[in-house]
Amino acid sequence: MSGNGNKRPPLVADKRYTAKPAAKKATGPSKKPTKPAARRKTAPKKAQPRGAIGWILAPFRWMIRLIWALSWRVGLVTGLIIGGFSLYFASQLPDVSELIDGRTRGSVTMTDVSGSVFAWRGDQFGGMVTAETVSPHLHNAVVATEDKRFYRHFGISPRGIASAVRINLREGRGPLSGNGGSTITQQTAKLLCLGVPFDPAVWDSERSYEADCRQGSLWRKAREAVFSVGMEIKYTKEEILTIYLNRAYLGAGSRGFEAAAQRYFGISAAEVNPAQAAMLAGLLTAPSANAPTRNLQRAQDRASVVIGLMEEQEYLTPEQARDARLNPATLSDAARASSGGFFADWVMDSGPEFFTRNTTEDVIIRTTLDQRIQTAAEEALLQVFANEVREGSEAQAAIVVMSADGAVRAMVGGRNISATGAFNRATQALRQTGSAFKPFIYAAALDLGMSPYNMIDDAPTCWQRRGSPQWCPENYDREFVGPVSMVDALATSRNIPAIVLSEEVGRELVRNVAAGFGIEGDLAAGPALALGVSESTLLDMTGAFAGILNGGSAVTPYGLTELRFMGDDTPLMDAQDAGIGERIIRQEAARQLTWMMTKVVEQGTGTRARIDGWQIAGKTGTTQGSRDAWFIGFTGDYVTGVWMGYDDNRRLTGVTGGGLPATIWRETMQRVLSGQQPTPLPMSIPERPFATGVLESQGGEAPAQDILNLLDSILTGTN
Repeated sequence: MSGNGNKRPPLVADKRYTAKPAAKKATGPSKKPTKPAARRKTAPKKAQPRGAIGWILAPFRWMIRLIWALSWRVGLVTGLIIGGFSLYFASQLPDVSELIDGRTRGSVTMTDVSGSVFAWRGDQFGGMVTAETVSPHLHNAVVATEDKRFYRHFGISPRGIASAVRINLREGRGPLSGNGGSTITQQTAKLLCLGVPFDPAVWDSERSYEADCRQGSLWRKAREAVFSVGMEIKYTKEEILTIYLNRAYLGAGSRGFEAAAQRYFGISAAEVNPAQAAMLAGLLTAPSANAPTRNLQRAQDRASVVIGLMEEQEYLTPEQARDARLNPATLSDAARASSGGFFADWVMDSGPEFFTRNTTEDVIIRTTLDQRIQTAAEEALLQVFANEVREGSEAQAAIVVMSADGAVRAMVGGRNISATGAFNRATQALRQTGSAFKPFIYAAALDLGMSPYNMIDDAPTCWQRRGSPQWCPENYDREFVGPVSMVDALATSRNIPAIVLSEEVGRELVRNVAAGFGIEGDLAAGPALALGVSESTLLDMTGAFAGILNGGSAVTPYGLTELRFMGDDTPLMDAQDAGIGERIIRQEAARQLTWMMTKVVEQGTGTRARIDGWQIAGKTGTTQGSRDAWFIGFTGDYVTGVWMGYDDNRRLTGVTGGGLPATIWRETMQRVLSGQQPTPLPMSIPERPFATGVLESQGGEAPAQDILNLLDSILTGTN
């Protein structure tokens, strides 16, 4: 029996499977489970290279994958290292205010006798400015010129570096030579020397310190980049720009844009217009070469390029740019005046070292310079050389003008009147004085009581010199005139009478008088002393003649009258009474000598120095071999000395002290005295005696013998 009484359906073998494939296909909602297809996409066969090209490319693909795998890991590690060092530098950086003035030495500002600034020395710092307080034009000019992406990078600009490397390679330089592609932040880091302070124990000078800071090695560049990022972490963009604006060197000793604006334009950095801002920003690439005080046209040309950058970056409208080009920046009157360079150098060399050459403070020095007189001397020298000296001549000249108390009013140390730091022929050139020395022989004689009318025999004479043959000098004209008065002998610059007189009064006395008036050095010991074979500077010789003008007292030439710290009204030094020293000869002797020296100009060797309406005393000088030519003369107010010669001591051709030097003297003093009332000379005209003795070449008579000669002539009726 089947046993199906319970009426359950019978089991069928096919119904053991609950789902048939066909039914599943009919009711499935999607085709998602396509695993075989997925396996086909990543099948190894697809990744295998096929053919020859595939096999060739396979190593390169492997290398690219390896490089990428290494690069991102190395980049990550490098980034972490840079970030760590940058954070370290950022933590070490001080407040912005401590980084504004990083000079290791101070500045010296010089004013003339009226208080007007005429020269700067040292590192000028005009005071702190900020990116917000400077002129907007200056702010924009700096950004447009130096780093147009300044506000869009984080201290370094890969695009700028790549561009700089491309330019350097294209121009045949090394990748790091020439254009650096540095951002303003990197330039500021370099100005800060990457945080390394100046240490005199490590660097010999500030110059070597700065040279070390400007090194361009790869290691230095890497440190610079890290330091720059650290600055970006520590400071805002405006703070970084503030440091840069205050520390950048801008030529002519100017540190920072405030100092440069004052130096070149006489205004604050907050007041500069677009043309002036462009000129200042243009100095950043080559501050010394582009300085407007050195080459104004070059500075203006560079400024025009900067104006173009400002217009291109829309900091200036086309109208503003056109106006800036049509009205380029020019120098202020003080900056334009190139006068006083030699004088300023002399003050720096002769002043107290710790307030001048090695000052660490900002110092203001008031000087004796008169810019009107300085200009007169410069113009006179240039005019004479342009009109009366052959073209191409290498002859040099120097001029010193001073008052009777030794206050130097003008100084020209050579034909390059705008030079600074150059060889100063007025103060540094030791030259033989020639006949310009003779007044000191006559000064000694007059101080002993001799008369300008005393007669001296101008005759052929020889002197015995120890260990040498006899010395038989001649006069310049190689003639002998016989008995001649002292006044005429000086006026015509006779050599024999000068030697005879020097031997009569005594060489030692002559040396003492000359040294007392300031002619120092190794004065000759023999009879040639009288002919000026000893050496002196033009400054000392002019000062010695000032002693004659002031009545016989020594003077010390000086140029500094007051010294104080900037911002402090209390003088540290006051030299108003400097110059006058002890009396060397009697006042009456000095007054008689002055009268004798007027004859040099009126009728003697110095007639070219005459100026109508003025009493002038002076003396010419021409050395043996015509290697030096002098004229030193004075009016009632000023003593002016002129020297002319070659630096290599060559012979001058056709030049004597009464020639070109006297001409330069006259051209100078005509300008100085223009518009002034003539001042009489302090001189005494001696009475002419009935008779005088004659000092003979072989020894002569004593001055006291003149009285006996006079009585004898009266008694014998020979007078």
